[in-house]
Formats: sequence, C-alpha cells, structure tokens
Amino acid sequence: MTSLDIVKQYYAYFNQKNWEGMLSLLDPEVRHEPNQGEVRIGNEKFTEFMQHMDESYEETLSDMVFFSASDDSRIAAEFVVNGTYKKAEEGLPPAHGQQYVLPAGAFLEVKNGKITRVTTYYNLPLWIKLVS
Repeated sequence: MTSLDIVKQYYAYFNQKNWEGMLSLLDPEVRHEPNQGEVRIGNEKFTEFMQHMDESYEETLSDMVFFSASDDSRIAAEFVVNGTYKKAEEGLPPAHGQQYVLPAGAFLEVKNGKITRVTTYYNLPLWIKLVS
C-alpha cells in the first residue's frame, strides 16, 4: 500500500468507528499532535485519546481531499467534521447534543507502512461558537 492508501484507509476506519483498524495502521510510537494540548507519543496515549473523544463526540468526516508528497512520506488531508457534542469537557461549553459542521485538516507522516505522526488542525473558537 502507498502512504496515501494507508491514510485513506485510516480515515475510512474513522468513519466506520473501527478504532482497532485505525490503531493497526499506527506505528507503536506514533506522535499525535492535537490542535490543542500536549503532544502524545505511543499507541497507548493515542488509544486513551480516542476513547475520550468517542465519549464526548460523535463525528464523521466528509468532503475529504488528500495531498501526497512526491516521496510518498507525507500526506495532507482536508475535510469537514460533521459532529454531535455528547459530553462536556473542562473549559468548554456544556454539551447537550449540539450538532456542528467544521472544516479541519491533518498532516500525517508514514514510514515503513505505518503512520508515525498525526497532526490535526481546526478553528477552536469557531467550534465553540457553533456549540454555544
């Protein structure tokens, strides 16, 4: 599989809520750089993040566009997050099932057939406005 194929499968698994499938495509020492907060290193930390996200949000991605580096080592993805805010997080508005549609993007690095880095970006003030 090319890096592009791996990343497309990763996001297909996301939309299927196949967390095990997503994790199977990650390097054991994956570097997760979220939009907000500390960098997480490793599958264990990434799994904790995914469990937390699954509790608080119901999301699917649409309008996906992928870009690949000429050496097949990095992939950029642009997409729309279609979500429901299920459970409030500290410092964020109360959750009561608000729905949101939010543009976002991600940068991923792939080495030896595994995703080694996931960096995600979205406009947090806009998301807060959408759920407030």
